[in-house]
Amino acid sequence: MQLVVARIGRAHGIKGEVTVEVRTDEPELRLAPGAVLLTDPAATGPLTIETGRVHSGRLLLRFEGVKDRTAAEALRNTLLIAEVDPEELPEDEDEYYDHQLIDLDVVTADGVEVGRITEISHLPSQDLFIVERPDGSEVMIPFVEEIVTEIDLEEQKAVITPPPGLIDDQAEIASSREDSA
Repeated sequence: MQLVVARIGRAHGIKGEVTVEVRTDEPELRLAPGAVLLTDPAATGPLTIETGRVHSGRLLLRFEGVKDRTAAEALRNTLLIAEVDPEELPEDEDEYYDHQLIDLDVVTADGVEVGRITEISHLPSQDLFIVERPDGSEVMIPFVEEIVTEIDLEEQKAVITPPPGLIDDQAEIASSREDSA
């Protein structure tokens, strides 16, 4: 099974290093020197990590055969993909791989069916469940513990407590402005 573990950003310096946007909870395992990663687009790889270091809070990688800024810049926006055993589970019990979450039924805490997870969107601030509703429409649900209160892999469901307006039209509008009319 393949997991996207990072996206290559811009070149850093003149010796072939690149910044990476980490998309794994286990970068020390997936992005270690010597790791061979597939790429998207496939023609760019596979890439073997030569060195890695943290600089100003960002992970910098250098790949074998990438020796200058021009070669590093050519890798920009390439996705790095690790081959993972499908039976492997994350170390922390509150962590999940995307393939474990796709196709889970989403229900509210009181049992109302919301839909089925069709995709996980990894954004810089948080992850989102893309949920297909029974009527075919989609709703995005932030994957945060205040909203997603339970993931039950045995029952194949995710339980949510959505705030008003997230999955219905009952949004509460709060304003600190007085009516000036």
